[in-house]
Amino acid sequence: MASLDARSPAFARVSLAVMTHSPQANLLGNVHGGEIVKLADSTAGAVAQRHSGGPAVTAALDEMVFLAPVHVGDIVRTLGQVNWAGRSSMEIGVRVEAQPWNDPSADGLHVASAYFVFVAIDEDGRSREVPPLVPDTADDLRRHREAEIRRAHRLARKAEIEAGRRA
Repeated sequence: MASLDARSPAFARVSLAVMTHSPQANLLGNVHGGEIVKLADSTAGAVAQRHSGGPAVTAALDEMVFLAPVHVGDIVRTLGQVNWAGRSSMEIGVRVEAQPWNDPSADGLHVASAYFVFVAIDEDGRSREVPPLVPDTADDLRRHREAEIRRAHRLARKAEIEAGRRA
């Protein structure tokens, strides 16, 4: 396969926004966490598609942290970018913010963060190579370093579980 040109995280950054509605509410009257996960996954998918230049699928939701509730009527905005890229997989970080629909002066509140692992696939559903990632800001370098830590933990956890099953 031909060598792919490296890309910066800025190349594939994506931001999506939606207004939440009452059918998305949970029993407490806030937006159901699953709705937030779905929006974050859609954002991550768009980022992965852009970075890899073709189809990519969710391989894992490495971490999803909810920091504050999202209220019905809030405008929810997601911001996603590639934090790390390997041979065929990518870690996509997504920040979720909420803002009251009726208060444009209110700052967006950081309500959740997620880290997804996506794998680029070809037309037969097999993994394919993705462009290398070249972090170009101090923040991008920090995200890259933290993504490598999460990856090491995922691989160590998998190895330990597999070893335990063989015992």
